[in-house]
Amino acid sequence: MSADNQSACWNSSLFDMDVAADGSPFLRVLVCAVYSAVCAAGLIGNLLVLLFIRVKQERAKSRLNLFIINLAVTDLQFVLTLPFWAVDTALDFSWPFGDAMCKIVLSVTVMNMYASVFFLTAMSVSRYRSVASALRNRSARKKKSCSAKWTCVMIWTLATLATAPTPIFSTVSDVTGEKLCLLRFPGGQYWLALYHIQKILVGFVLPMSVVSISYAMLLRVIRKRSMKTSNPKRRSRVTRSITIVVLSFFLCWMPNHAITLWSVLVKLNAANWDNAYYVVHTYAFPVTVCLAHANSCLNPVIYCLMRPEFRNKLKALVRRG
Repeated sequence: MSADNQSACWNSSLFDMDVAADGSPFLRVLVCAVYSAVCAAGLIGNLLVLLFIRVKQERAKSRLNLFIINLAVTDLQFVLTLPFWAVDTALDFSWPFGDAMCKIVLSVTVMNMYASVFFLTAMSVSRYRSVASALRNRSARKKKSCSAKWTCVMIWTLATLATAPTPIFSTVSDVTGEKLCLLRFPGGQYWLALYHIQKILVGFVLPMSVVSISYAMLLRVIRKRSMKTSNPKRRSRVTRSITIVVLSFFLCWMPNHAITLWSVLVKLNAANWDNAYYVVHTYAFPVTVCLAHANSCLNPVIYCLMRPEFRNKLKALVRRG
């Protein structure tokens, strides 16, 4: 990609990968390989999660399982966009699929990014509430199941609203002879900066704050009283698995959001475009994008490794094969 192309689409791309790639064939091949691997692993892993949690039989039994099902669906949709981005990267960010697919793929990518972190947040809050109210009667638990369904509806609604600017302003633009799938805002780089600030705050900072508070309160409850439960070991395992899922999300997405924040500061002229920024954006940023996408295939792996029922079902499936 030429320098003119980079300058033209600097204000427009979702992950600013146009600047990061800098025309390097090695980086493009690496990103394509990672996208392909994540797509394959994510498809297999999330389909196994949906298979193991029998939707008709087990969904109503556990509020947590309902959130896991929705998270698997979210991650599954997310990885299905990766082949499009792999082709786009292989062609040096020349979009071959047309304007309609640009809007659809970009919107699905963003919406499922929001939905994924929202469901992870809901799982953490749910874990705290279930431990804090372990002595409630069955009628209260039935109400919880109903509220969990409405929580899922609300999460998908919020994710759709947060994604609303994407299908409106995404378009395929001809930049010095190349067709690029971009976000074009009327206000230029300042509106794009606000768009990225929303992504950082709504898709990372606020959810992680809620998660941190939920786990701090959970630890406080556990320390203050011994819970009267028939299966404390199971509660401990589930809590540990959710903690690992949340930590994996944080570690996978934090580097990407940190560099995105740096790019926002550059767009707003609050930071200089210097050699350090260029080097980080050229060589480190593609790695953070791949790491962020990899989170969508890590969740089902964590479920299978951390939950005994998943491990047993996986062993049974392998034995049948």
